[in-house]
Amino acid sequence: MPTSKTELIFSVPFFCENIYSEEQHVTYLIICPLVFLAGFVDAVAGGGGLISLPAYMLAGLPVHNAIATNKMSSTMGTSIATYQYAKSGYIPWKLVGFCIAAAFAGSTCGANLALIVDDYYFKILMLIILPLTAFYVTRPRSFADDKIPYSQTRTTVYSMFIALGVGVYDGFYGPGTGTFLILFLTALAHMDLKKANGTTKAVNLITNISALVIFLLHAKVVLPLGIIAGAFNIAGNYIGTKFFDRGGAKSVKMLTIVVIAIFFVKILLEVLS
Repeated sequence: MPTSKTELIFSVPFFCENIYSEEQHVTYLIICPLVFLAGFVDAVAGGGGLISLPAYMLAGLPVHNAIATNKMSSTMGTSIATYQYAKSGYIPWKLVGFCIAAAFAGSTCGANLALIVDDYYFKILMLIILPLTAFYVTRPRSFADDKIPYSQTRTTVYSMFIALGVGVYDGFYGPGTGTFLILFLTALAHMDLKKANGTTKAVNLITNISALVIFLLHAKVVLPLGIIAGAFNIAGNYIGTKFFDRGGAKSVKMLTIVVIAIFFVKILLEVLS
């Protein structure tokens, strides 16, 4: 039985009438536009979770339900972005398989690390890393596609280590994982921007699905809200992929800086509080 007003609202399907229908409609009006924006940003530069997850929490969902429902809507949106990038030939599937395996291993290590280390110290480290990342992104050629590509073997090895390292971060803390993957795949593995973005989407999709299954098994997902918000996230991701095709590196750089700035402020406020 629902034990609070919030739980009562979200225990009833959206199409059913109940005494809190007005509050329910307001909740959808808060979440859906922001989840659409998150899908757009995620498709272009990664980091959409920095927008969508706070939207669920702002609407009043309990933390675990917010995380789980956000995972559902983002999985739906990422699946569309992944399909679009695959259709455009941006996903190097042989390399992606190795990256997924490495990301899983890293995420498992990160999750276990989170159990023994206070995330306060990790946040302090991020306050140093993020400004350095922003400085790199603002450089004129940070996302240039004319870097000398490595051999297939070297690119695969570098990409695996990147997926492993970012996977540890994802398991330990998580927000902005897609942004970091795109940055490191272009900067360190010399992958061109389109393939880096495609690889990021494929890796994110698989890790999202695995997490979503766990949340569904533990009944943490608010299904009516997750499905409808997922439709908005799909629309955002679809438009974002089209925008990426036309805007290229210039649009990615602009949105990446915005995502990093939001992330920095978020962590700073958490540390100060």
